[in-house]
Amino acid sequence: MKEAKKQTFDAIIIGSGQAGNPLAFALAGQKMNVAMIEKGKFGGTCVNTGCTPTKAYVASARRAWEIRNASDLGIPNPKLEKVDLRKVKERKDKIVAGSHDGLVDGLRKESRITTFQAKGFFIDEKTVQAGSSILTAPNIFINVGTRPRIPQGFEEVEYLTNESILELEELPDHLLIVGGSYIGLEFAQIFRRLGSKVTIIEMSGRLISKEDPDISVRIREILESEGIKVLCNSHCLEGKNNPKGGVTVLMNCGGEQKQASGSHLLLATGRQSNVDLINAPAAGLKVDVKGFVQVNDTLETNVKGIYALGDCNGKGAFTHTSYNDFEVLKNQLFGDKKRKVSDRILNYALYTDPPLGRAGMTLAQAKKSEKKILFAEMEMSQINRAREKGETKGKMQVIVDQETEQILGVAVLGIGGDEIIGIFLTAMYGKLSYKTLMNSIQTHPTVTELIPTLLQQLKPLNASS
Repeated sequence: MKEAKKQTFDAIIIGSGQAGNPLAFALAGQKMNVAMIEKGKFGGTCVNTGCTPTKAYVASARRAWEIRNASDLGIPNPKLEKVDLRKVKERKDKIVAGSHDGLVDGLRKESRITTFQAKGFFIDEKTVQAGSSILTAPNIFINVGTRPRIPQGFEEVEYLTNESILELEELPDHLLIVGGSYIGLEFAQIFRRLGSKVTIIEMSGRLISKEDPDISVRIREILESEGIKVLCNSHCLEGKNNPKGGVTVLMNCGGEQKQASGSHLLLATGRQSNVDLINAPAAGLKVDVKGFVQVNDTLETNVKGIYALGDCNGKGAFTHTSYNDFEVLKNQLFGDKKRKVSDRILNYALYTDPPLGRAGMTLAQAKKSEKKILFAEMEMSQINRAREKGETKGKMQVIVDQETEQILGVAVLGIGGDEIIGIFLTAMYGKLSYKTLMNSIQTHPTVTELIPTLLQQLKPLNASS
């Protein structure tokens, strides 16, 4: 068999995600010839199976909820016929296709970018195989992302992941969700609002255990108020297919053997790195125990000329952190070399309804620090705008360094929380005194007008309290 001829490029990118795509165009803009390798759909998780499609589903579920609850605002409650999941999916597919097709078109029009629709893996530190093609370049960028993690005990069960559940065309009668973190909770509320019965099964003692306990409690109350059943402290989980269809999850809840049966099972038990698919040892790359490529503060690996961006480097698990990786690397390659990964402030949102916006430290983390802390919280029910909208669930919390007067952390659980968090982030990145926000005049009537009032309530926090 004739050996494949090596194709030489200035740069190779493995993975077409939220860091890899803009990087390809940036490199091409510097007159570099780029090989872009993608084993799945161009655009990565966010465009195809993550943010874009799931938020389209969130919007459809929200509209169904609004119709069912119209009478709360004095409007006769119209009858909502059974939701047609096929129509919801068609809308999602159209939105996804617009983003995906636009990207593919852009890649193909750029003469300096050559695309390879194949699995890419290292042969050595400067050589990558993509399908039957052998590629070499002095600079290689890894942007391979993550995939759903399937826990032991469920390998032989008929299950859904965050990807396959988006392809359903009929609503589940009863959706079991193993995993009470961000992905699981979003899908729980989506399918409950669309008309499915939903049960969440979580191993730990509370939902989204990375959050402060009171936030976890509030979110559980919100979900349960919509008829979602929550089973925490569910250990020794195992799934089995039922003879007549459906799935049963067996669990040991506090020493008592229990089980839950449903028509469908969604496994939302976290993500695992795709680095195991690219033969990292062949390039001499250091990979940590969780499977993430180890990188420095400017995203270079232990091998000169090889960089890792996005979820696969363990430095973030969000679209915005992946894109920031691109911005850091672009600055290091073509800019003043001042930007680095450690500059960014952790922030994200949980897209339940109401959403949770989070930035910086949690309260638990603040208590463990050696800083003198100021803390304040206020109920969303104290905001006129929230009352007028009839959406008063949740609260705001803010953590401040008493000595520097800078905001260290914020949680906004409530209507508009995913947007409001941006105001606090601006102050945090600008290293503003909290007093600047406290003395600001926010527009009335809005939810953000609570921010100055919230900051006026700041009091010293006892670390032991």
